[in-house]
Amino acid sequence: MTTTHDPTRTTGDTAKQAFPALVIGVGSALALIGISELADQLEHFLWDWLPDSFGTTGENRWWIFGMLTVVGLAVGLVVWLAPGHAGPDPATTGLVSAPLPLWVLPGLAVALVICLAGGTSLGPENPIIAINVGLAVWLLSRWLPNVPGAFGTVLAISGTVGAMFGTPVAAALLLTEMKEFHQRGSLWDNLFAPLVAAGSGGLTMYLLESPTLSVSVPKMGTPGWDDLLSGLVIAVIATLVTLVGLYAYNPLHKLFRLLPHPVFIFLAGGLVLGMLGAIGGEITLFKGLEQMKELTDTAGDYTVGGLILIALVKLGAMVVAATAGFRGGRIFPSVFIGLAIGQVAHAIDNDIPLALAIACGILGVVLVVSRDGWLSLFMAVAIVGDANVLPLLCLIILPVWLIVSARPEMIATPTEPAENQPPRQSA
Repeated sequence: MTTTHDPTRTTGDTAKQAFPALVIGVGSALALIGISELADQLEHFLWDWLPDSFGTTGENRWWIFGMLTVVGLAVGLVVWLAPGHAGPDPATTGLVSAPLPLWVLPGLAVALVICLAGGTSLGPENPIIAINVGLAVWLLSRWLPNVPGAFGTVLAISGTVGAMFGTPVAAALLLTEMKEFHQRGSLWDNLFAPLVAAGSGGLTMYLLESPTLSVSVPKMGTPGWDDLLSGLVIAVIATLVTLVGLYAYNPLHKLFRLLPHPVFIFLAGGLVLGMLGAIGGEITLFKGLEQMKELTDTAGDYTVGGLILIALVKLGAMVVAATAGFRGGRIFPSVFIGLAIGQVAHAIDNDIPLALAIACGILGVVLVVSRDGWLSLFMAVAIVGDANVLPLLCLIILPVWLIVSARPEMIATPTEPAENQPPRQSA
């Protein structure tokens, strides 16, 4: 009988597991905080100080168009010139990919900071996980050379997810979908070290940043059968809308790669993002975490058509940014898209509880984008902060999963990345 190696048992007893897990968890949170702080400072410069010095604002549609175009050029130059080209093409990878060599990580970090600050519709999740995994694997190879890289990978993912989503529960749910975690031994044996990493990462984040994922919406009260029906309709519509982006994903990725130089790819992506941003406005820019809170507070100021436009522009911007190769993740912008779809449903029928409408919208979109049921359920409940929606979501996700599971994943077919090819034409 074939057995698999258990990476969480290679350090011996639980005490030996706890210490590296604690260090990697705290370090993962600090890396996330550091990169986020750099991006925030650059964002303030690009979208507040700089436009003000020119007598305009970051909400000016021409400024949005011009800034995203310049950001595309800047990221293209980083990806072209940085050692290792700032990591693999993110359109062809999922949330977690193979550990990167240490010398690739600085370029990836620079590209990520520019993308986050520049307004591209991507979150930090994929690159920051890649950075922390690379650092953890390198650290353990020096510190505990007999420990396999899978152990550091699991700990870094756990610490980063715990810090990013504010709870070790998110990390535990995500790990159940990873093949590296399907090992011998009891569930608690396998979860012990990752939960230490996730808990220390989450606590570090709370002590230094006090983040919150949830938006302020009224609690839905006791669920009813009518809520189940309306929630299912919203989730299915959100799923179908996102499937449009899914089926455009691979063709658009191939279309961008027809351009003869990596700088041209990112410049073209920046131009398209600039046009979409000019149409949708500043609320459709950036990763979407702060923007979804803004949209929740100001949804009454928009017509139903205006809310639909915001959702569609954000979906288009996320797909364009990802397929053009901008460094970032797709989870946070997909949450914004789901929230916007939920706002549309509530605006059409005010009898639908807002918490339920938003949760179901998020469930449908994140399920298509991530192909992860646990993560979709977690994000839907965490954003609305209402456990009363959970029983309904656990039923609603079943037919929605049947729709999603028969579709391709939102990962482009791997081809030789244009940024890793010798340029056919001078930039």
